Amino acid sequence: MKQNITLSLEKELLQQVKILAAQKSTSISALLTAELERLLKKDDAYQQAMEKAFASMEKGYDFGGGNYLTREEMYDRKNFR
Repeated sequence: MKQNITLSLEKELLQQVKILAAQKSTSISALLTAELERLLKKDDAYQQAMEKAFASMEKGYDFGGGNYLTREEMYDRKNFR
C-alpha cells in the first residue's frame, strides 16, 4: 500500500530532479523510491557486517601459540643457547 507525502525542495533542485527523472524515463516518485530503497539496503548490509565482525571478535581468534614460558623460564639464559 502506498502513501503520499509532501516534500519541499528548492526550485533549482526540483528543476534538476525533473530533468534527471526525464533522462531516466521515470518519475520523480520512482526515482526517490529507488534511491531510498538503495540507502536502506546499504544500511542493512553495513549492520549485518558489523554484527558479524562483533560476533567474530567475541569468539576470538586462534593464532596457534601453545605453551607459554613462565617468568623464570623466560629470563633463564640457558634457554637461549
